[in-house]
Amino acid sequence: MSDISTLPMYMRRAQFDPVPELAEVREKEGITRVTTSFGIEAWMVTRYADSRAVLGDAERFSSARQTFFQPPGASEEEIAALRAGNLLAFDPPEHTRLRRFLTPEFTIRRMRRLEPRIKDIVEQHLDAMEQAGSPVDLVQSFALPIPSLVICELLGVPYEDRADFQRRTGRLLDVSLPMDERFKLQLESRAYMTDLVTRIQADPGEELLGMLVREHGDDLTTNELIGIGNLLLIAGHETTSNMLGLGTLALLRQPDQLELLLKEPERIDAAVEELMRWLSILHASLARVCTKETEIAGQTIKPGEVVVCSLPLANRDPAFMQDAEGLDITRGAPGHLAFGHGVHHCLGAPLARMEMRIAFPALFQRFPKLRAVTPVADFRSFHLVYGVASLEVAW
Repeated sequence: MSDISTLPMYMRRAQFDPVPELAEVREKEGITRVTTSFGIEAWMVTRYADSRAVLGDAERFSSARQTFFQPPGASEEEIAALRAGNLLAFDPPEHTRLRRFLTPEFTIRRMRRLEPRIKDIVEQHLDAMEQAGSPVDLVQSFALPIPSLVICELLGVPYEDRADFQRRTGRLLDVSLPMDERFKLQLESRAYMTDLVTRIQADPGEELLGMLVREHGDDLTTNELIGIGNLLLIAGHETTSNMLGLGTLALLRQPDQLELLLKEPERIDAAVEELMRWLSILHASLARVCTKETEIAGQTIKPGEVVVCSLPLANRDPAFMQDAEGLDITRGAPGHLAFGHGVHHCLGAPLARMEMRIAFPALFQRFPKLRAVTPVADFRSFHLVYGVASLEVAW
């Protein structure tokens, strides 16, 4: 399966860019009907202001009412167990309750404690690349293992288990696979996390899951701990690893931007934000269900109808910023939606930013002559998190 015309409309890209017909929707109608990766009909919102309004209104656009990714034939009890702890499947006040337990662990101050360890992890992988000699696959040697190791240490997941959970996650997010296979992978991921949580409950350590057991063991059920662990493990390595791989390729393809970053490394914070905006590796927001009749871009949305926001289109909306189609690391892209918006704004954003702020400069300082070996990149077109499956580089 390789024809992008078989993809949901909001997932279609031409390398770094949404396909031209998507931009046409944004410029003309602003909203259109699409079939999602779960096979359901939805309204696709394309403009920045409209997307921000949808994402910021959890009361009118509900996450809790979605029923899209549930194994067929599952009982209500089984579905409730699968949803437990998954912050993305709840609205306030239940979402607020769950997030309250996690927020202290993801503050900028708390993340700074991790900074020396992240620097060590990055340097170790650069050393290994240098010793192996060029060419190497940057995804396998750098972009994927660094965030995987960080999230493993943070959560208390044995790093030796990474090959299995990376395989499961990669396939779980692959929309070219049949739904029944993806449901099976979802259950496998849950079984793995169930075993891990059981072990941590018996002997909680200093890891995040251990902290939750020690400090909030009476407030969180075992199913909620499993759901929290699953969500953080998947989100914690998939997103940042794809940003590191795709972001490196973007900078290599735009040497003027890379040269500016090397000359003025203090621009790294702004560069990370602009790469997040320009690449928008999440094709769309999670689908939300409309709860009361409302209007978006002149279209009436009825209660029960599903809405998704195209993040690449919103982040490149000319009404959001000038020359939005261009990559410009000097502007910093304040207000971009790559981390979402509203109550579901990415909890791990401070960690992701820190990993990128450390990893990108370290990579290019170590290998200032870094180059992509092949002119054609292996883009992950059929994955819910966009990126490159491999990136052979030399120096």
